[in-house]
Amino acid sequence: MSDDKNRVYIFDTTMRDGEQSPGASMSLEEKLQISNLFDQIGVDIIEAGFPVASKGDFEAVSEVSKILKTSIPCGLSRHIKKDIDACHEALRSAKRFRIHTFISTSPLHMKHKLNKSSEEVLKAIKEHVTYARKFTDDVEWSCEDGTRTDIDFMCRTVELAIKCGAKTINIPDTVGYSVPSEFTKIIKHLINNVPNIDKAILSTHCHNDLGLAVANSLAGVVAGARQVECTINGIGERAGNAALEEIVMAMKTRNDLMPFHTNINTKLLSKASKLVSSATYPVQFNKAVVGKNAFAHEAGIHQDGMLKHRNTYEIMTPESVGVKQSSLVMGKHSGRHAFKEKLSDLGYMGVTDDIIQIAFGKFKVLADKKKHVYDEDIAALVDDSLIKEDNVIILKSLRVFAGTGEPQKAEMTLEVYGEIKKASETGDGPVDAIFKCVKKLYPHDVKLQLYQVHAVTEGTDAQATVSVRIEENGKTTVGQAADTDTLVASANAYLNALNKMIIKRKKTAPEEYQQRTVHQKQKMKGI
Repeated sequence: MSDDKNRVYIFDTTMRDGEQSPGASMSLEEKLQISNLFDQIGVDIIEAGFPVASKGDFEAVSEVSKILKTSIPCGLSRHIKKDIDACHEALRSAKRFRIHTFISTSPLHMKHKLNKSSEEVLKAIKEHVTYARKFTDDVEWSCEDGTRTDIDFMCRTVELAIKCGAKTINIPDTVGYSVPSEFTKIIKHLINNVPNIDKAILSTHCHNDLGLAVANSLAGVVAGARQVECTINGIGERAGNAALEEIVMAMKTRNDLMPFHTNINTKLLSKASKLVSSATYPVQFNKAVVGKNAFAHEAGIHQDGMLKHRNTYEIMTPESVGVKQSSLVMGKHSGRHAFKEKLSDLGYMGVTDDIIQIAFGKFKVLADKKKHVYDEDIAALVDDSLIKEDNVIILKSLRVFAGTGEPQKAEMTLEVYGEIKKASETGDGPVDAIFKCVKKLYPHDVKLQLYQVHAVTEGTDAQATVSVRIEENGKTTVGQAADTDTLVASANAYLNALNKMIIKRKKTAPEEYQQRTVHQKQKMKGI
């Protein structure tokens, strides 16, 4: 770690805590794409998962750790030796790695969650931090529910964890209970009262239940913390985590009051936001820094001010976070090389040739349909092409009959487990007819929780991005797809969500997945 006292380390937990947000489950391919971009952005530590939690998490941590060039891979563990062993096993191929181990320290959690006394918790800290230290000199320790922990007891736990070898001490506001002034006091108290605090870096991990995650994180930094745990778009449990892009840009924009700096290349923040959004769920339009409206000015007074001097109503430039004016350079005569260069300009690094070829094919089709192809159009095509290759359900063709006077009807052809299936259904609107076709060709029982459409760019020939969220037995997945035909995008978004649900079944309950697959195939054959 650097000796620079104003350097703040960014610990990203998008793929661990962020993935715990309902509907935010990510495939391995998506995690690798995200990790690759985070590595380029300058994220210091990437918490790729909870290795002991599932085979999928273990594989993700293992594979992510192999591709990182500068970022440090990290795995989470409870104070259980098998958890720590799983972290070590998943991370061992990395040149350097971090094990992040935690235990609850609040009276509420110790009594009702752990059923342990304070002395038993101290014993567990000593045993497991020491054990983790055997595998790496980069051990992080967290006191879960820290902001509801007795401050004197917290001091004892922190001192002990550092004594046992922890180099980073994380103070989580696990349920988003704290306020900035309170969080400041906690960090300052630790600095002033823990004798060996100079041997570790203090970290924040704030949740957004009261909308204060970013404010609390910044309060912690001002008080002396030098690591912030956060996620892109602020995704995470319940109301989410502190948003990485907001943390970084707040320090950059208000450097007069917060003279701190990170290693983040802010010009890639918008790209990171879009990539994570495509794997999880859409960002609200009014989201700070990366929302669609973050740099939009509609009021006449604001527009007038912007024309006279952009600083009148912009405290940061769109360019500083990678938001560019839509480009009209690309068209139907553009070649593959130019397309690849455009992807690089848009922040798509490390995209495979296969994905580029698929996206380029879609681009040529789109360019024939649209007068202008915008950067946002191209980004939507690439994001749509990053869908897993091992999908079991693929849309082959779709015809929709809609209008007044007649029932809306959809005719669909799907490839399901390698077999071509056709169906025709009527519905209460064309989208309903499409979804009924899917259900007929692939019998399933999921609840549709969200159906959302928004235009990628302006104009009647704009691509539509459709988001679909489905739920099955408490598990949720989100599917997205883009197309100039809203109904085609709707079908692909639903299938994307359904394919993700199938993948999730496979990872979380392999035996149940096998049984369900056999049953599914029998249903389709009418057995």
